[in-house]
Amino acid sequence: MNLKPKFLPFILVFLSTSSILGAYAQEDVFLTLDEAVNLALEYNLTLRKTEIDLAASSLSESNLWAEIFPTISATASAEYRNSLFSGADISGSGLNYIVGLGINFGLNAGIPYTMRSIRLAHQSNILRMDDARNQLSIQVTKFFFSLVAERNNLLLLDEVLNLAQRQLTRSEALFRNGLAGELSLTQSRLSLENARFNLSAARIAHNNNLSDFLAMLGMETSDTSSAGNMTLSGEIRIIRIEADSDALIREYLPLRPDIIRNNQEVERLSLARMQTVLQSRAPSLNLSVDWRSSSFSPFTDLFSATARLSIPIDSWIPGTSRSTAAARSMDAVEKARLDLEIAQNSARTQIRSLTSLLRGSWDSILIARLSLQAAQRGYQLTEQGFNNGIVEALVLHDARNNMTNARQRLHQAELSYFNMILDLSSAINIDWKELIELYGVSGE
Repeated sequence: MNLKPKFLPFILVFLSTSSILGAYAQEDVFLTLDEAVNLALEYNLTLRKTEIDLAASSLSESNLWAEIFPTISATASAEYRNSLFSGADISGSGLNYIVGLGINFGLNAGIPYTMRSIRLAHQSNILRMDDARNQLSIQVTKFFFSLVAERNNLLLLDEVLNLAQRQLTRSEALFRNGLAGELSLTQSRLSLENARFNLSAARIAHNNNLSDFLAMLGMETSDTSSAGNMTLSGEIRIIRIEADSDALIREYLPLRPDIIRNNQEVERLSLARMQTVLQSRAPSLNLSVDWRSSSFSPFTDLFSATARLSIPIDSWIPGTSRSTAAARSMDAVEKARLDLEIAQNSARTQIRSLTSLLRGSWDSILIARLSLQAAQRGYQLTEQGFNNGIVEALVLHDARNNMTNARQRLHQAELSYFNMILDLSSAINIDWKELIELYGVSGE
């Protein structure tokens, strides 16, 4: 059955958080997923560039009247007239000033298509901004829970270290009492050192990854060790997703940002084609008004108004440059339609692949859980035998490694499954929490 909202707390449990503005070196700082996403959205430089493009297109879209606004120009000039050698009397000699005002208004049939193209460009920028925010949110979410998985692995390795320490303590006691040989003691010491090495290497890698994550949020630290004071408040709790790929395609495919953008590109090129055709073949009307005055004595001024209708001829002749440009514009539209079809086919394949992977990966999680139960029980029995002196340290070491590997495989399988949920939510362009609420299945 479909997952109800009451099951959402079992998917991802976010712990309460403290302020993230404290100093790293003095106190622990807690960071939730929502806070991390908000920080990334605020800091990301690529988003800032997209915001600039969006503001520019918004300005153009809100001033469409500028496309039909006339060109207005004012002129002013100074002129000195006189004779240098002949001494002749020059009319209007001396310094004269000329001022003028001109208004030019042009109309053509392509202007409405230009306005629609500007409006469409703004809509595309809005979509691009929303898509960039969604993709960044998914990227941060993946990184966040990858670090949570690393933290869980550190806890596991720390537990393995404690088990190895206890094993060494028992081996030393058995060796002192003559109940175990030097080989068993040496193997226990080797197991302890291996556990220390694995924990140290994992901690270094985790701190480096955490530093990269904080830098991604604009919270750069001076060194990797200071990142250790940052605690990510979240746990991975997954639930099985059951969704029909064909139903998802029918409902969500038209809403994918890339599909919408390709549709908009087809429309934009269609508008551009009509604009090109009409500007090169349709008549255009140009109205101009000019007024000039001068300081010649006596004062004179001149006012003129012109209406000019232009009818292009060369664009109707096959083979001319404007005729060829009009023909090529249709090719661009056809290519955009093919790109749209390619994007739709790719999206269908992606959605079907992800739903199939989710279905098959859940079986892997169930197998990993059973494997962990068996490995845990095997270790318990082996440890009892070791304490009773009937199992060698090497066998106990192998049993502990089997249990550790089984738990790590389960953590990795759960993280992989959760990442596929994020990928599917991106593929159908809905929030991953909404995807879990709509298609999660309880009782598994």
